[in-house]
Amino acid sequence: MTKHIFVTGGVVSSLGKGLTSASIGMVLEQRGLRVKMQKLDPYLNVDPGTMSPYQHGEVYVLDDGSETDLDLGHYERFTNSPLTRDANYTTGQIYLSVIEKERRGEFLGKTVQVIPHVTNEIKACIAKLADDETDVVITEIGGTVGDIESQPFLEAIRQFSLDAGKENCLYVHLTLVPYLKAAGELKTKPTQHSVGQLREIGIQPDILICRTEKSISREDKEKIALFCNVPDEAVIEEKDKDFSIYEVPLSLVEHGLDRLVCKRLGLKTKEPDLTQWHDLIHRLRNPKHEISIAVVGKYAEHRDAYKSIYESIDHAGIHHHAQIRIGRILSEDVEADGPERILHSYDGILIPGGFGERGVEGKIEAIRYAREKKIPFFGICLGMQCAAIEFGRNVVKLENAHSTEFDKNTPHPVICLLDEQKKITNLGGTMRLGAQTAHLAEGSIAKNCYQTETVSERHRHRYEFNNVYRSQFIANGMMFTGLSPDESLVEIVELKDHPWFLAVQYHPEFKSKPIKAQSLFSGFINAAIERQAKFRNQKNDGEQTTSDGPKDNSSSEFEQPTS
Repeated sequence: MTKHIFVTGGVVSSLGKGLTSASIGMVLEQRGLRVKMQKLDPYLNVDPGTMSPYQHGEVYVLDDGSETDLDLGHYERFTNSPLTRDANYTTGQIYLSVIEKERRGEFLGKTVQVIPHVTNEIKACIAKLADDETDVVITEIGGTVGDIESQPFLEAIRQFSLDAGKENCLYVHLTLVPYLKAAGELKTKPTQHSVGQLREIGIQPDILICRTEKSISREDKEKIALFCNVPDEAVIEEKDKDFSIYEVPLSLVEHGLDRLVCKRLGLKTKEPDLTQWHDLIHRLRNPKHEISIAVVGKYAEHRDAYKSIYESIDHAGIHHHAQIRIGRILSEDVEADGPERILHSYDGILIPGGFGERGVEGKIEAIRYAREKKIPFFGICLGMQCAAIEFGRNVVKLENAHSTEFDKNTPHPVICLLDEQKKITNLGGTMRLGAQTAHLAEGSIAKNCYQTETVSERHRHRYEFNNVYRSQFIANGMMFTGLSPDESLVEIVELKDHPWFLAVQYHPEFKSKPIKAQSLFSGFINAAIERQAKFRNQKNDGEQTTSDGPKDNSSSEFEQPTS
């Protein structure tokens, strides 16, 4: 029978339940188990597709077109769990389903209540993932214990163990053990209160994972175990990782979490093979190159808005034994101060996706700078559209060329609304979403990166390149190297006479993994390494570094690889 692990969180939000859940899934897979992952979110939105990146972070898109929580990105990067729309449910989806059933008369006139109707709906969503091909389902409950909106989910997972059998369910509670500098000690009381709230609603956690910035002493572990009613061995320390998030699963194995899970659920498995992950950490700790990449975006100051992009850059760095310093650049700053002052010291420039007009001109200026100075450039979604606008204005000489998303009266709409989008009024879940196929041109950078003739990548957009302008762009040196199967939609553009200039309409960052970097990101980082090496060799040969070459980065603000 399929086993179920429920991961809850307490004390504060943003403790890393998604990362911890993904790490548990990865380690169990390395033990030979077949794992599925799921996130239950307590907010009322039907999906995160209409939510602001400032509030929610990035919207993670699956192959089937589902717009999901960013934690599903952790699940896919760490595990091989097959994710579908059943992997992410929100309170909005749960209540919408219950109300639709009530409207159809499926409750036969009964009063519809949170218990049992809403909790039954939640339990049904969890049970969907259990089948003969699945050994373990890991379900993460969003929010923290004590949140009023999380209560139906916690009640549902309490009931679930009664239905499935307590021997088939395991409760993991992630909590915070804060360190108070003034007192010079760790405090266990917040964890005790958090577990107390769980026990009040009938859930006794089997395992406590304690986030902490200082190592937990034996005495504190024993205190936590005693007051939270768990064995000493079930108190697992998860110390903050200063170096890399990819150390988390190795740390959990070191503290015996995987053995404890298998013992508690009666799973007989082999020891985990973590060779690839140890090699990954070795590469991170022993880089052969150090380069800088500018990510110029509308939400650059908000890390979670471009979470998968930052992770994909790091993955490519791992692949090439490179430490990558990421400059998170606000496109509005480029617009105000000019690209020359802000971008001169970077080895590569990446323009991510986004919506809305704010900051677009800064992105366009950054692309012009990358094109003219021959700096490796990678554009994603809106980044590709801005590349077309920049090329149209400055190379094809189409005055005031723009996208109809930002200027409905532009004389040259080089980017326009997809035909299928013109009659759509509802915003949620109505874009061109999910996996789409593209054919790659012979001899292109894209085909050289992918090493295949066709690719399937995930999309999330409403606008596209306007085919009316294709011939003019081709005549001026832009190549359309990736097209939809019927050749009606432009998926990839490249430039002649540029060392590495590539932009895509889709989101390749959603298919990158730490042990298998996404092909285009790998190609982009390799181009940046080659550019840096070229200028270093010129300098060593006694040549003066040109104005567009790498300069001293000491005055620039850089981010270390994700940690």
